[in-house]
Amino acid sequence: QVQLGESGGGLVQPGGSLRLSCAASGGIFSTYDMGWYRQAPGKQRVLVALIRSSGTIDYPDSVRGRFTISRDNAKNMVYLQMNSLKHEDTAIYYCNVRFRTNLNYWGKGTLVPVSS
Repeated sequence: QVQLGESGGGLVQPGGSLRLSCAASGGIFSTYDMGWYRQAPGKQRVLVALIRSSGTIDYPDSVRGRFTISRDNAKNMVYLQMNSLKHEDTAIYYCNVRFRTNLNYWGKGTLVPVSS
């Protein structure tokens, strides 16, 4: 079965950097869009970064210029490099694969508290 596992989360200071990793298993993912989402306390889950099978990358304005998504299809891995972190980046970060429109699989999330 399809499984996504996030790692790399943890406490980081404002202005610091963190690299999240997502390991995908149970299928072939190279032809599908993958991304990172986050959910802050009391908020809805929102897109952080999307990397399509074509290579096209999307970021929301909130993270553009600070976050970088990448993927290694041979290893079924997706990464999120987060720089210049702010308190408002505090959230649980989730890995996602989109097989079809509205057909998504999610990891269980990794917590990223940004605090001094």
